[in-house]
Amino acid sequence: MLQGWIEIALTLLIVVALTPLFGRYMARVFQEQRTFLDPILNPVERVLYSAIGVSAREDMTGWQYARAILYSNIVMGLLIFFIITNQGWLPLNPTKLAAPTWDTALHTTISFITNTNQQHYSGETYMSYASQMWGLGYHMFTSAATGLAVGIAFIRGLTGRPLGNFYVDLVRAITRVLLPISIVGALVLIAAGVPETLGGPVVVPTLEDPAISQAIARGPVAHFEIIKELGENGGGFFAINSAHPFENPNGLTNLIQLVAILSIPTSLIYTYGIFANNVKQAWLVYSIPLAILVVFVIITAIGEYNGNPAVNALLGSQQPNLEGKEVRFGWAQSALYAVITTASMCGAVNSLHDSFMPNGGFVTLSNMFLQIVFGGQGTGTAYLFAYLILAVFVTGLMVGRTPEFLGRKIEKREVVLASFLILLVHPIAILIPAGITLAFPDQLGGISNPGFHGFAQAIYEYASAAANNGSGFEGLGDSQPSPIAIATGAETTATALWWNLSACFSLLAGRYIPIVGLLLLADSMSRKQPVPFTTGTLRTDTGLFTGVTAGVILILGALTFFPVLAFGPIGEAFQIAKGVSGQ
Repeated sequence: MLQGWIEIALTLLIVVALTPLFGRYMARVFQEQRTFLDPILNPVERVLYSAIGVSAREDMTGWQYARAILYSNIVMGLLIFFIITNQGWLPLNPTKLAAPTWDTALHTTISFITNTNQQHYSGETYMSYASQMWGLGYHMFTSAATGLAVGIAFIRGLTGRPLGNFYVDLVRAITRVLLPISIVGALVLIAAGVPETLGGPVVVPTLEDPAISQAIARGPVAHFEIIKELGENGGGFFAINSAHPFENPNGLTNLIQLVAILSIPTSLIYTYGIFANNVKQAWLVYSIPLAILVVFVIITAIGEYNGNPAVNALLGSQQPNLEGKEVRFGWAQSALYAVITTASMCGAVNSLHDSFMPNGGFVTLSNMFLQIVFGGQGTGTAYLFAYLILAVFVTGLMVGRTPEFLGRKIEKREVVLASFLILLVHPIAILIPAGITLAFPDQLGGISNPGFHGFAQAIYEYASAAANNGSGFEGLGDSQPSPIAIATGAETTATALWWNLSACFSLLAGRYIPIVGLLLLADSMSRKQPVPFTTGTLRTDTGLFTGVTAGVILILGALTFFPVLAFGPIGEAFQIAKGVSGQ
C-alpha cells in the first residue's frame, strides 16, 4: 500500500517541479522573446508564414481569431475525412484494411479535429498506417496547437494585450512546443520498449500449440504515443490504448505519459503569471485545481485499494480491485492515470474505467463536468479564469465593490459570456443527447449494464465528448458492427449509428461554442481601459479570494451535475453497500 501512495506522490511532485520551468519557456515563446531554438526555427517559421500569406505582426480581433480557427479546422477536417475514407487504396496499408463506415469516419474526423479523439473503432483493425500517421497523427498536433493558441490568446486578452494572430500562434505552438518535445519523447519511448516500425503484423506460433499461429499487430507507435499524451489527445494506436504493452510497456513509460499529459495545462497557469507580472496569483490559482486533483486521486485510490466489498465478503479478506487493470501498473498507477487523464481532458487510459469502483466513476465524471482540473489543452486554463471572473463578480456583489480583475472592470458582457460558457453550453451538450438515449435504451443505447451503472455509461460517453476528453466508460454498442448487437442478434448498426451521430453534436458544441465565447470574452477584456488601483480595489491575489473562487467552482460547476452523479456512481455505491449489508 505504502509503495502505491509513494508512487502517486512522486509523480505529482515531478509535475509541480516542472511547472515553472516549462511555464517560463512557453511565456518566452509566445511573447516572442529569444529561446535556444531561434537559430533553427526562425528561418523555418518565416517560410511557413510566407507560404500561408500571414504577417507575424498582424493582430486579430476575437471574431477574426475565431473565424481563422473555424476555417482552418474545416479544411483539416476535409483532409482527414478523405484519408480515412480512401485508406483502402492509399499506401501504408500492409493488412489491406477497407474504409470504415461513413458515420464512423465522420465521428472520427470530428473527434480528432476537436482534440477529443473519442474512438468508436479499434485502431489496429480499422485504421491503416496512413490513416494513423497522415490523418490522425497530423491532427493530434494541429488540434492540440489550436487549443494552446486559444489559451494564449485568452491570457493575452485577460492581461490587456491584443489577442495576437491565430496562424502565428498555431505555427509557434507546433514548432516551439509540441514538435521538439515529441521528437525527444518519441526517442525515449523507443528506448523504453515502444515500437516504431512500418512493418506489418508479425505472425508467430502460439505457446499452447505451435501449429496455431497468431498475428501480433505493431506499427509506428512511439511518435504517435508521445503527441497523444503531450497534446492531451488520448486516442490509442491500439484498441486498449495505454493498457497495451506496445503503447505503455512499463513503469517508466507510464511515468513519462503521466508527466506529459499534465505538463502543458499545469505550466500554462504559470505562463499566465508571467504575462500578468503576478506569479504569486498564478501559484494561488494553480493551487485550486491541484487541491481538487489531489482530493480526487485520494478518493479514487482508496476505492481501488479497498476493492469491491461484495468480492471481499466472498473471499473473506480485503483485496484491491484489479478487474480491468494491468498487473504491471496495479491499483495505484491505474487510479492515478484515470484521474489525471480525465482531469486534463487527455482521455488516454491504462485501465478500464468501466471496472472502477463507484469512487472512480464519481471522480472521472466530475473531472469532465468541471473541466478545470487542469482542463483541456489551453481551453482548461481559459475556463479556470472564466470561473475567476465569475468569482470576482460574486465577491464584488457581496462586499459592495465594483468587480475588477487586473485593473479592468467586470461588467455585464463579461458576466454573461462567462455564465453562458460555464452554466449553459456544457450541460446542454451532455444532458440533451443523454436524455434522448436513455429514453430509448433498447433502440438507441446498446447499454450493457442496467441500473445506475448503465446510466453512468451513457452519461460518461456524452460528458467525454462535450469535454473533448475522449475516454470511454465502455459497455456501449458504439462500434460498427456493435458487439452487443451481434451477441443479442439485434440490428448490428442502429446503436452505433446513433452514438456516432449524437456524439458528433456533443463534440462540436463542446469545442467550438466555448472557443468562440472565450475569445469574445478575452477580446472584451483587452479593450477595457485599466483603472487605477486604490484601497477599495478587490485584491484577487490573496488566499481568501482563492478560497472564494474554489467555492464558486464547486457551487456552479459541481452542483449543476449533482443529480446526474446521484443517479450514477453515488447510487451505485449505495447499491453495493446495500448488497453487502443485506439492508
